[in-house]
Amino acid sequence: MAGSENGTGTGVADGTGTGVADGGGQAGKDGGNRAGGGPLEWLALARGTLDRASDRRTDDAFLDAAWNDPRSRVLVVRDGQVNAVLGADPALVLLPTGEAPPGDRYFLGVDADAAGGGDGTAYFAVAAPLPSVEGAEPVGLRRVGALLPDRDSGLMTHAVSLEHWHATHGHCPRCGGETEIRQAGHVRHCPNDGSDHFPRLDPAVIMLVTDQDDRLLLARGPQWPADRRSVLAGFVEPGESLEQAVAREVREEVGLTVRDVRYLGSQPWPLPQSLMVGFSAVADGSEPLVPDPVEIRDAAWFTRDELTEAMASGRIVAPGPLSIAAQLIMRWYGGPLPKMPPF
Repeated sequence: MAGSENGTGTGVADGTGTGVADGGGQAGKDGGNRAGGGPLEWLALARGTLDRASDRRTDDAFLDAAWNDPRSRVLVVRDGQVNAVLGADPALVLLPTGEAPPGDRYFLGVDADAAGGGDGTAYFAVAAPLPSVEGAEPVGLRRVGALLPDRDSGLMTHAVSLEHWHATHGHCPRCGGETEIRQAGHVRHCPNDGSDHFPRLDPAVIMLVTDQDDRLLLARGPQWPADRRSVLAGFVEPGESLEQAVAREVREEVGLTVRDVRYLGSQPWPLPQSLMVGFSAVADGSEPLVPDPVEIRDAAWFTRDELTEAMASGRIVAPGPLSIAAQLIMRWYGGPLPKMPPF
């Protein structure tokens, strides 16, 4: 599929999970073929610092004590948005538990112990209408995910993921009965047939494809404006490995055969429920590009000079740093892209 990290699931990556992609990891100038190398060093939505303390999710005494601890804090989430204070140093609005509105409650984790640099503060999310907070405004991950500090980015990513899952999976897929929240928000239990159900994740591969001359392959999805380009992406199908998905998606979307498939990094993409898994791969640039007309409007190879000129002139708009697609492109490019937006 030609997708993107745009929530659609096919083609070029812009947030959908398949297709062409538009974001992810900061790159350094490492010379030579930059597509390979070690893992991406920075991914906007993979920076969480909390201990999720999954062993405490069934410990009602601990959860009650944590909720009543004056140090504990709550992030209110509604339809994928939270309250945040923007400006030079964006930050989430975290409420004392006594000021949290009523709603479904999810335990997000605790700060590490003193040896790990934390103070043991517990964090929760509550799914409820956002309260009015002076100086704050409702925002989504696309707006602030790359701007928040590490802890806050992780809290928001976790909370938004859980809230969406609960909102869309209230009934048992086996019998259709209503399910109940268990394990502090990380399980839904069906009292009718006794089955437990866990948060859904849709894994998608996203590919930095280069050729023997170290040119970069970029493509445009059929629904995208003329100035948008990204790398290829697509959902993993049943019965295949991640590496097989990379090869299949590239072949389906642009007709190329790839080799040297290498893992570079991953990040959650809860827009709505993907896990983006980044790879590099090498194709034979002498093969003709044959875009799938259903998923790819056009595709082309770029040298660094050609991409620099296209972005500097505005013919191609640089993606923001939120998604893994941008970070993959930056890995190849050797640093920030021309006219790159802040988010």
